[in-house]
Amino acid sequence: MVDGGKVQFWGCLCFAKMDPTMFCQELVTMCQAKGLVFNRDPVVPLSPGNPNQIERELENFNKKCKAILESKQQRLQLLIIIMPDFKGVRTYDKIKRVCETELGIVSQCCQPRQAQKLNKQYLENLALKINVKVGGRNTVLNDAFERRIPLVTDRPTIIFGADVTHPQPGEDSSPSIAAVVASMDWPWVTKYRGVFSAQSHREEIIQDLYKTVVHPQRGVVPSGMIRELIVSFYKATGRKPERIIFYRDGVSEGQFSQVLLYEVDAIRKACASIENGYLPPITFVVVQKRHHTRLFPVRREETDKSGNIMPGTVVDTNICHPREFDFYLNSHAGIQGTSRPAHYHVLFDENRFSADHLQSLTNNLCYTYARCTRSVSIVPPAYYAHLLAFRARYYLSDAADTSDSGSANGGTRNATNVVAALPSIIESVKDNMFFV
Repeated sequence: MVDGGKVQFWGCLCFAKMDPTMFCQELVTMCQAKGLVFNRDPVVPLSPGNPNQIERELENFNKKCKAILESKQQRLQLLIIIMPDFKGVRTYDKIKRVCETELGIVSQCCQPRQAQKLNKQYLENLALKINVKVGGRNTVLNDAFERRIPLVTDRPTIIFGADVTHPQPGEDSSPSIAAVVASMDWPWVTKYRGVFSAQSHREEIIQDLYKTVVHPQRGVVPSGMIRELIVSFYKATGRKPERIIFYRDGVSEGQFSQVLLYEVDAIRKACASIENGYLPPITFVVVQKRHHTRLFPVRREETDKSGNIMPGTVVDTNICHPREFDFYLNSHAGIQGTSRPAHYHVLFDENRFSADHLQSLTNNLCYTYARCTRSVSIVPPAYYAHLLAFRARYYLSDAADTSDSGSANGGTRNATNVVAALPSIIESVKDNMFFV
């Protein structure tokens, strides 16, 4: 870890039939060993919870902690939750919805079987996730420290990731969910903040990148996901972004022109709504993983230990488009099977990246993914957006499961095509990378 977070006020709620004392002691020890400042004593004694009353147990636990911490003008920073022994219906969904949209608690769920084993690697992985959830950093690029990342560290640069998840076949009444994340800690580009919204069923274009809303006092005011994240960047760094790099996941080639036309225009409108004449240059890159291209080395000595091409391999000739700016990047080391490279299409580039600079930046960012110590197969902003979109679907599925009308409308699409708003994240949670 480069920058260990601080956990002074924490608690543990155990829904499994086990004593969590030893697990919590070992987890705290591991977090301290990795660089976190972690208080060994929980706010309240380690508590057992009824797995059949999860929502009530969470609310009661929160009340106990509040009663102690309010006099100190503090709040619970982390809740460690040991999941039930049985796999209940939407148990995880319920925990995350209640903690993040109702109570404002950052939570870390743990599997009881793993918690009982006290496996070192499992504890290390938990420590990595906890650190970023409480505001720490696990990795930072050396070039970021030395301000040597071309077209990123010389001027304030914000890096976005965006993805849209769609409901499974047969869920005709469920909306698609769009998620956008953005870096908040220039020039390190490791901490991300995320926003999400529900939109029309199977709609791939992100509808809420920029929008206007009617305010009761101020009338029509600008809003939207891009504007919110740029304002958050300004609050975090004290400077407006002077460059925008946007990694967009989940777009097929047949949708390129439509996405480019609508989403780049929405980004421009969001920037212009912040200040007249504010139009930072945009680089818009689509990330694709669903393709059938595989890369193989010509010589045996150019393989890694699993027989795959070496991580960091780039192909931008022969099998790429003769005129457009695209490339294949194998950023990760294959563990099993044949590695699948990511295919990056640069649809729009006002920053005038050279091929080498953009390929190098994309590959280097793949080493900053917070949940592991290896490089990952797609650029982390797109990965985080994917995780956030799935997290938002947990809120939706759990809310639908607990509502009276959720099953009644399950087989037919809403005739008025009105998309219900998703629950809002409590601000104290939203400030952290709660979705990792």
